[in-house]
Amino acid sequence: MSDKPVKIPGPDHPITVEKNPDRVVVKVAGQVIADSRDALSLQEASYPAVQYIPRKDVDLTQLQRTENQTYCPYKGEANYFSIPAGGEQTVNAVWTYENPYEAVADIRDHLAFYPDRVDLEILAD
Repeated sequence: MSDKPVKIPGPDHPITVEKNPDRVVVKVAGQVIADSRDALSLQEASYPAVQYIPRKDVDLTQLQRTENQTYCPYKGEANYFSIPAGGEQTVNAVWTYENPYEAVADIRDHLAFYPDRVDLEILAD
Protein backbone atom coordinates (compact mmCIF):
# COMPACT_ATOMS: atom_id res chain seq x y z
CA MET A 1 0.00 0.00 0.00
CA SER A 2 3.00 2.33 0.29
CA ASP A 3 2.80 3.12 -3.45
CA LYS A 4 -0.70 4.53 -3.02
CA PRO A 5 -1.16 8.19 -2.11
CA VAL A 6 -2.43 9.03 1.36
CA LYS A 7 -4.30 12.31 1.71
CA ILE A 8 -5.36 14.13 4.86
CA PRO A 9 -8.81 15.74 4.96
CA GLY A 10 -8.68 19.52 5.10
CA PRO A 11 -10.43 22.68 3.90
CA ASP A 12 -10.20 21.60 0.25
CA HIS A 13 -11.61 18.12 0.99
CA PRO A 14 -13.28 18.01 4.41
CA ILE A 15 -14.46 14.78 6.01
CA THR A 16 -16.53 14.62 9.18
CA VAL A 17 -17.78 11.54 11.03
CA GLU A 18 -20.63 12.06 13.50
CA LYS A 19 -23.08 9.81 15.29
CA ASN A 20 -26.42 9.74 13.49
CA PRO A 21 -29.09 10.45 16.14
CA ASP A 22 -31.69 8.58 14.08
CA ARG A 23 -32.36 4.88 13.51
CA VAL A 24 -30.96 3.45 10.27
CA VAL A 25 -32.60 0.35 8.78
CA VAL A 26 -31.39 -1.53 5.69
CA LYS A 27 -33.61 -4.08 3.93
CA VAL A 28 -33.15 -6.27 0.87
CA ALA A 29 -35.98 -8.32 -0.63
CA GLY A 30 -38.07 -7.52 2.44
CA GLN A 31 -35.45 -8.87 4.85
CA VAL A 32 -33.82 -6.67 7.47
CA ILE A 33 -30.07 -6.69 6.89
CA ALA A 34 -29.18 -3.97 9.40
CA ASP A 35 -30.99 -2.05 12.12
CA SER A 36 -29.01 0.46 14.15
CA ARG A 37 -29.35 3.40 16.49
CA ASP A 38 -25.54 3.72 16.53
CA ALA A 39 -24.82 4.52 12.87
CA LEU A 40 -22.15 7.02 11.97
CA SER A 41 -22.78 9.59 9.27
CA LEU A 42 -19.67 10.32 7.18
CA GLN A 43 -19.82 13.57 5.22
CA GLU A 44 -17.04 13.84 2.62
CA ALA A 45 -16.60 17.07 0.68
CA SER A 46 -19.77 17.72 -1.36
CA TYR A 47 -20.79 14.03 -1.65
CA PRO A 48 -24.02 12.82 -0.02
CA ALA A 49 -23.55 11.61 3.56
CA VAL A 50 -22.86 7.88 3.92
CA GLN A 51 -24.25 5.87 6.82
CA TYR A 52 -21.74 3.50 8.42
CA ILE A 53 -23.47 0.86 10.54
CA PRO A 54 -21.65 -1.03 13.33
CA ARG A 55 -21.05 -4.70 12.50
CA LYS A 56 -22.91 -5.64 15.70
CA ASP A 57 -26.10 -4.22 14.13
CA VAL A 58 -25.75 -6.04 10.78
CA ASP A 59 -26.93 -9.60 10.09
CA LEU A 60 -23.59 -10.79 8.73
CA THR A 61 -25.08 -14.20 7.88
CA GLN A 62 -26.88 -12.50 4.97
CA LEU A 63 -23.64 -11.11 3.50
CA GLN A 64 -21.05 -12.81 1.32
CA ARG A 65 -17.53 -11.39 1.10
CA THR A 66 -16.29 -10.78 -2.45
CA GLU A 67 -12.84 -10.28 -3.93
CA ASN A 68 -13.66 -6.69 -4.91
CA GLN A 69 -11.45 -3.99 -3.40
CA THR A 70 -11.15 -0.26 -4.00
CA TYR A 71 -8.87 2.42 -2.65
CA CYS A 72 -9.61 5.89 -1.31
CA PRO A 73 -6.61 8.11 -0.56
CA TYR A 74 -8.54 9.61 2.39
CA LYS A 75 -9.90 6.40 3.93
CA GLY A 76 -7.76 3.47 2.73
CA GLU A 77 -8.59 0.04 1.27
CA ALA A 78 -12.26 -0.91 1.06
CA ASN A 79 -13.44 -4.52 1.06
CA TYR A 80 -16.83 -5.56 -0.28
CA PHE A 81 -19.75 -7.88 0.40
CA SER A 82 -22.73 -8.94 -1.67
CA ILE A 83 -26.20 -9.73 -0.38
CA PRO A 84 -27.28 -12.95 -2.14
CA ALA A 85 -30.98 -12.39 -1.35
CA GLY A 86 -30.94 -9.30 -3.58
CA GLY A 87 -29.54 -10.98 -6.69
CA GLU A 88 -27.44 -9.05 -9.21
CA GLN A 89 -28.51 -5.67 -7.83
CA THR A 90 -26.75 -6.31 -4.54
CA VAL A 91 -23.42 -7.65 -5.83
CA ASN A 92 -20.73 -5.59 -4.04
CA ALA A 93 -23.48 -3.46 -2.47
CA VAL A 94 -21.75 -3.32 0.93
CA TRP A 95 -18.30 -2.02 1.79
CA THR A 96 -16.09 -1.64 4.82
CA TYR A 97 -12.75 -0.09 5.69
CA GLU A 98 -11.22 -2.72 7.96
CA ASN A 99 -8.08 -0.65 8.55
CA PRO A 100 -9.12 2.93 7.82
CA TYR A 101 -6.67 5.80 7.95
CA GLU A 102 -6.43 7.68 11.25
CA ALA A 103 -8.53 10.63 10.04
CA VAL A 104 -11.57 8.34 9.74
CA ALA A 105 -10.65 5.68 12.31
CA ASP A 106 -14.18 5.82 13.77
CA ILE A 107 -15.56 3.87 10.78
CA ARG A 108 -13.50 0.77 11.64
CA ASP A 109 -15.85 -2.17 12.36
CA HIS A 110 -18.65 -0.49 10.42
CA LEU A 111 -20.34 -1.34 7.10
CA ALA A 112 -21.83 0.98 4.49
CA PHE A 113 -24.49 0.17 1.89
CA TYR A 114 -25.07 1.68 -1.55
CA PRO A 115 -28.50 3.30 -1.09
CA ASP A 116 -29.44 2.70 -4.73
CA ARG A 117 -28.96 -1.07 -4.30
CA VAL A 118 -30.79 -1.61 -0.99
CA ASP A 119 -33.75 -0.12 0.85
CA LEU A 120 -32.09 2.24 3.32
CA GLU A 121 -34.31 4.18 5.69
CA ILE A 122 -33.38 6.81 8.24
CA LEU A 123 -36.13 6.92 10.83
CA ALA A 124 -36.29 9.94 13.11
CA ASP A 125 -37.00 9.07 16.72
